[in-house]
Amino acid sequence: MNERLWSFSGGDHGQWRVTDVKAITGTSLAMAARLDIVNGAPSAPAVWTLQGVTSNERYVQQDEKQKLVVVQQGPGRPSSTQAALIPIRKNAAWWALAQDERRDILEAKSRHIEIGLRYLPPIARRLHHCRDLATAQGYDFLTWFEFAPEHAKAFGELLLALRSTPEWTYVERETEVHLRRA
Repeated sequence: MNERLWSFSGGDHGQWRVTDVKAITGTSLAMAARLDIVNGAPSAPAVWTLQGVTSNERYVQQDEKQKLVVVQQGPGRPSSTQAALIPIRKNAAWWALAQDERRDILEAKSRHIEIGLRYLPPIARRLHHCRDLATAQGYDFLTWFEFAPEHAKAFGELLLALRSTPEWTYVERETEVHLRRA
């Protein structure tokens, strides 16, 4: 079993109740009642299943990594009863760029890491890469966010800040799946 593989299955069972599914760009996912998150292969039939692997931090320099380590907290905090799964696919122009060019857009021009640091630790985040899987996926990244209800407004501000950057001009498909702990 690949311990880095995670499956997010929208269906009629799971630890999270789906409150909304909406397309931001491109086609959406179908509405589901619940979201089941499994480390490994999906455990039951579902309306849809998205898979991704956790990996090393990409595009992060040492000083930025240290800043993140100091304040970032992982998912699973009891107070984090709200969550969002945001799958994203970037266009071919993004993937045609060299890694240093993507880094320049991500951080030098868009300030992605800097923006994210403003919302830590109240908003926990875990990124999953989909392009690393043998089977083609509908998205390139799955970002999992968890937060307490009192931080829902800050979460919305985080999304607006990220979506207003040059990096987001490369996004061709993005869906928001909003959830509450069941």
